[in-house]
Amino acid sequence: MANILENLKKYKQHFTDLFILSVPLIVGNLGQILIGATDVFVAAKHNISTLAAISIANSVIFTIFIIGIGLMASISIVLSNYRGSRKPTKRYFQSSVNYSLILASVFCIVTLGTIPLIDKIGFEHNLVPMIKEYIKISAFSFFGIYLYNGIKEFLQAHEIVTFPNLILVVAVFLNLVLDFALVFGFGFIPALGVKGLAIATLTVRTFMGITLLLYCYRLIRFEKTLNQDYIKQLLKIGYPIGFALLLEFLAFNIITILVGKTEGILAATHNIITTITSATFMIPLAISNAIAIKVGYYNGARNYKEIRQYSLVGTSISTIFMAVCAVLLIVFPTFFINIFTTSPKIMSIAIPIIFVAGIFQIVDGFQVSVSGILKGLKMTKTVSACILSGYWLLGLPLGFILAYKFNYSLKGFWIGLAVSLFVIGIIQAFIIVKKFKQLKSEYN
Repeated sequence: MANILENLKKYKQHFTDLFILSVPLIVGNLGQILIGATDVFVAAKHNISTLAAISIANSVIFTIFIIGIGLMASISIVLSNYRGSRKPTKRYFQSSVNYSLILASVFCIVTLGTIPLIDKIGFEHNLVPMIKEYIKISAFSFFGIYLYNGIKEFLQAHEIVTFPNLILVVAVFLNLVLDFALVFGFGFIPALGVKGLAIATLTVRTFMGITLLLYCYRLIRFEKTLNQDYIKQLLKIGYPIGFALLLEFLAFNIITILVGKTEGILAATHNIITTITSATFMIPLAISNAIAIKVGYYNGARNYKEIRQYSLVGTSISTIFMAVCAVLLIVFPTFFINIFTTSPKIMSIAIPIIFVAGIFQIVDGFQVSVSGILKGLKMTKTVSACILSGYWLLGLPLGFILAYKFNYSLKGFWIGLAVSLFVIGIIQAFIIVKKFKQLKSEYN
């Protein structure tokens, strides 16, 4: 007992540091998911076709969108390592902003280029015009959200996390008001349906980007518009993250598209369950980001002991938290589904999947934490390789077989996802143990 108390005392400071750093990140991550959840909630209140249309449209948009988010994730990793090795970092602000806007331009064009393909995929005919309209407007929101995210990553590297995430809290309420006003109409504002949801997304994301830029304009001196060496580092570290996120989101979104082609209500159900699990996932994701920052800093400082302890504490917190969430989800499934819809058909599809989603959450909490450790160590290619092998060589093929050969439908895909995350987490854990042995001999 005395040894246990001594160990807890030893890790108390690491827990406190991660908690202080994670809380604003958690608020911000929950803000992001609540914005998406608000869209799902309002769309479901409008009608099932609206929900199915934005579910499919966002599957297309986010598959492209997430690549840029991954490429920008390297900003905090690179700058954290710079800070740990005592290199100056604030000079890279303007380069970070321009890098983000260049990515926004590229991926906005790519997203618009998908619109002619929607007619050829084979969705229900009544959904096609709504899907195309939503994509056409939402593509331009990349500029605001990429600007926001690039600056947030820059500030995160300096452990400035409160204000950027407060913006997200404001954005949640702004999005809720705009969604209801533009979808159902209010006063002189006509009811716009799906178009209203897209306009709300564009408005809110633009507000987020401009607000954070104005905040930094007062604080940070602008220097050198595009530092080539810095950009090369961002691309080197960022492209595996972007590729890994693409593979992960593509896996989820391919499921939406496949089941959506069969029946629109399956896509809507998948979107609701994904929204629920994503909401709880935002906590371990924030902890993972905090782990990456701390590990990155102490990796730059060549301090093995701190790397190990922050990794252990962060992974434990994430896994335990997600286990609690899994229990709540499994015990009270109807409560969580009813937040979005009382449709008996959706309820009958969703309830059998909830138990699998609960198991999925536990392994997801573990694997995202160990991914954060690898990112902090700049081992982003390893993360990408694990995602590729887990989702695409195991999870999706298994899900496809269960869904169509054994008639498990959407539940089969969720079983495949849970199995893939378990394998990804185990592989990454073995790699980290091996890497830690190497760091112990190098840094001590």
